[in-house]
Amino acid sequence: MRPDGRRPDEIRPIEIITGFQKHAEGSALIKQGDTWVLCAVSVENNVPPFLVGKGQGWLTAEYAMLPRATHTRSKRDPGGRGKEIQRLIGRSLRAAVDLRALGERTLSVDCDVLQADGGTRTASITGAWVALALAVQRLVADGALASADAVLRPPVAAISVGVIDGEIRVDLPYAEDSRADVDLNVVMTADGKLIEVQGTAEGEPFARSDLDNMLDAAAGGIRQLNAAQLRAVS
Repeated sequence: MRPDGRRPDEIRPIEIITGFQKHAEGSALIKQGDTWVLCAVSVENNVPPFLVGKGQGWLTAEYAMLPRATHTRSKRDPGGRGKEIQRLIGRSLRAAVDLRALGERTLSVDCDVLQADGGTRTASITGAWVALALAVQRLVADGALASADAVLRPPVAAISVGVIDGEIRVDLPYAEDSRADVDLNVVMTADGKLIEVQGTAEGEPFARSDLDNMLDAAAGGIRQLNAAQLRAVS
């Protein structure tokens, strides 16, 4: 039995509140269990110098955890871990956008963890896709883009998977993540294509068949997340 009574393949209760920030072109507060992340997307009508004149846009991301998002106070500086996570978020969401169809614009994604209980990087990616889709819809409504479908690719979501006491479980809270024998973070598109897999054996090495089974479990969890994403943007 998991600490919160879920089945091994069941994700935590999820709620996505759209339009959480008044001024951002797209924003969403994602609550995945006791992990809460505020995601916002800002649109700028310019691109970094290395893309000027190339007829395509750019997407970049920043990630931070509020000082009391965890049991003890942390510094506001994202540090090495935060910088690694924001690069992951950027890579993941660039796979969700046709940057050439976007034109010479920059989408800046901000993910701020309000409360942490495991899976902050994966919740950030899932919530940020919703904010991204809303920002693109806003550009269409303002007449800056002809169609959202031309810019947005299939939804992108992410989930954690672990092996605890020999059992594969998805969407780990901190109580499970902290004692997992294998810890995996999976980023995937709604059509089942992998963007990134981050995996570590915390104890004994694991078999290739275990990895395949964990990826199958991740795909099932991501389908649940995709359904929540689509409900939020519709």
